[in-house]
Amino acid sequence: MLTSPLRSTRSWAAKRLHGMETDALLRHPMRHARREHRTEVAMADDTPRPLYETGLKIRKEVIGAEYVERALANADAFSTPVQEMVTEYCWGNIWGRPGLDRRTRSLLNIAMLSALNRSHELKLHVRGALTNGATREEIQETILQIGVYCGVPVALETTRLAQEVFREIDAAT
Repeated sequence: MLTSPLRSTRSWAAKRLHGMETDALLRHPMRHARREHRTEVAMADDTPRPLYETGLKIRKEVIGAEYVERALANADAFSTPVQEMVTEYCWGNIWGRPGLDRRTRSLLNIAMLSALNRSHELKLHVRGALTNGATREEIQETILQIGVYCGVPVALETTRLAQEVFREIDAAT
């Protein structure tokens, strides 16, 4: 006889969360498991987190300390876990890997964020690409590549957004 994933979840949850009313557990087994997980994460906050520290350093270097500090300062109970995940996993674990240099990662991000139509993040990464040593010409070449693989409308929008960043930078200098 096959057991359903829900049934195995229920028995796992029942074993892990003893003392809880069975009816509540059976109605919402994953909600209770998530509560337990949050407690474990909160307890881990006191331990050293080298990937978080690495990620925070890289994130500030690429997109700017002021932006990162503002994002972290404005985080509330709802958004703090996302900020921590982005800093530790994206910036610490992935951006901290030695396999690609930051310039290449930045150009890849421009392509991916363009394809995903994420204009806010795209503008941050255009600025970050320049910080990481990419030239405007390399960004332009990346946009041409985007046009072939993602479509001309995406390339046009990416060009417009990149130009906004270039104008902001030029006006500040």
